[in-house]
Amino acid sequence: MNADLAAVMQILIALAFVSIPIVRARFGPAATIAADRELDRQGIRPGVLAENDIKFDASGHETWAPASVAAVMITIAALNFAGSGWGQTLTWIFQSLVIVMNGLILLSNLTAVSSVRTAFERKGDPELTRIDVPAFLRAAENAFPGWVRIQQNIRHAIIFGGSALALAAVTLV
Repeated sequence: MNADLAAVMQILIALAFVSIPIVRARFGPAATIAADRELDRQGIRPGVLAENDIKFDASGHETWAPASVAAVMITIAALNFAGSGWGQTLTWIFQSLVIVMNGLILLSNLTAVSSVRTAFERKGDPELTRIDVPAFLRAAENAFPGWVRIQQNIRHAIIFGGSALALAAVTLV
């Protein structure tokens, strides 16, 4: 029964991670357009985002990273549903990693302005260093529907809370 609880939490966590590229695929192009408009308002040359491979969509790591985590969670959930001892061991390893990874995602979201400024400086493009980063990020963020912020909070709660429950469940097996 406890392994089943862990498995259910892992499926919910997998769904939470899959929601990231789904939302970005749906609304990321609009965020890129809004960011480009903001840069135009700031007098930044058109195409600077594309030239520096800066996107708000589901390309690259925005898809493969959460999809990989989801695949691992589903695999471990299957092991837990099957009653395999590997499920418990892998739950301890990967749920701990998921907590740390989600903590880093949350930190990245909270420090986005300074992180983006640093990334722009590292690119070495003087045009990027002129960008009013808070206005740029606000424009992109506002292109996502308001419910996305609520969804992000729910996602974090599911990932942190579900991981804690999964760890507790396999401990009590």
